[in-house]
Amino acid sequence: MASLKSIKKRIVSVKNTRQITKAMKMVSAAKLRRAQENVVAARPYAKKLAEVLERLARQQDADVHPLMEKREARKALLILVTSDRGLCGGFNANISKAAERFVKERKGSYEELSILTIGRKGYEFLKNRQKIYKNYTSVFSNLNYQTAALLAQEVVEGYLNEEYDEVFLLYNAFKSVMSQDITLQPLLPITPPAAQEEEYAPEYIYEPSKAELLGELLPKHIEVQLFKALLESVASEHGARMTAMDSASKNASEMIGKLTLQYNRARQAAITTELMEIISGAESIKG
Repeated sequence: MASLKSIKKRIVSVKNTRQITKAMKMVSAAKLRRAQENVVAARPYAKKLAEVLERLARQQDADVHPLMEKREARKALLILVTSDRGLCGGFNANISKAAERFVKERKGSYEELSILTIGRKGYEFLKNRQKIYKNYTSVFSNLNYQTAALLAQEVVEGYLNEEYDEVFLLYNAFKSVMSQDITLQPLLPITPPAAQEEEYAPEYIYEPSKAELLGELLPKHIEVQLFKALLESVASEHGARMTAMDSASKNASEMIGKLTLQYNRARQAAITTELMEIISGAESIKG
């Protein structure tokens, strides 16, 4: 049986750990509220922009803009969004494994399939397993639209220069504090869904022309989709960390209870042993 000193030391250590996990949960809860507000604010704009593009693109030829032009898919790029920090349960591991599965499943379809990682954890998981095209860290330390726009511009330029023929975006979509959905989104080329037969498609007069509008809106669409994905990932990260730290705090409390019980039993056994020795000594003196 462990000594009283070692048990007491473990109890103090677990209590200190519980204080840290509780503090991290509170910090994540505060950050989650702001991140959730940002996600809720970004979703309607991204949705409406996609609807406008769909309406425009349906009335134009597919080759009206290079970002809509379908070409032979020889090279593909997967953009993987993870976090820079850990201690958030399976948030990073699950999506990194999903990226690895995607590469294995699609490898035969392309001559070359590379990964662009946003976040340190995804890069560390995949750097010795898959081909990393580029890696970006510290994006989330000061996340804003300008940062997402610069990343999107770089992706668009690579696509226009035919460095890759298809682009996919893999990220954690925020559903709730307890739930994050791994989402795979085709990003390039931009393909509007086919119009339904019963759907009424009114005629519009455009100024400037449809082609000029698409030229302005298509790159903006990529920027908005990437920015929304980054916001979703941030909110999902804080939700996952909040859940993980809450679970860690509960486990620490359970461990403290078990160690306290063990400590009391060991202490009682030590007291009983001492009493027996005293009684035995007194008996021997009498004899």
